[in-house]
Amino acid sequence: MTGLKSQRRLAAQILKVGQNRVWIDPERIDYVEVAITREEIRKLIHEGAVKRLPEKGVSRARARILHEKKRKGRRRGPGSRSGSSHAKISKKEAWMNRIRALRKRLRELKTKRIIVENTYRKIYRMASSGKFGSIADMERYLKTHELWRKR
Repeated sequence: MTGLKSQRRLAAQILKVGQNRVWIDPERIDYVEVAITREEIRKLIHEGAVKRLPEKGVSRARARILHEKKRKGRRRGPGSRSGSSHAKISKKEAWMNRIRALRKRLRELKTKRIIVENTYRKIYRMASSGKFGSIADMERYLKTHELWRKR
């Protein structure tokens, strides 16, 4: 197809597109090869032997599917996360979750009479000061300091 180099270039200029977007009818290549002037190329374009190809776009179909999945709450696992440990859950929210869980567990222990009132108060204040990282941590503390109520 080296014989069509100048024809393709002329057609691209006339059609105002890049050379890759010029389509030449494979069955009428002989006519195109002999055309050497702009006028002849214009005539071939008019006849339909040379055409402008449509632009190629990027399909949004996959993006739409992904967006729909994300709306449903999928694709949010640990492998998809980037950033620091505070990127998804702020320090404040992490604290709120932790302190609420601790206080709830403390209330349960008090109502089930596993710890006494003054222990409850003491541990409540310790939890508020940020001493315990988790419920298990708090219960370990209670166990090591023998603060469970004697049966």
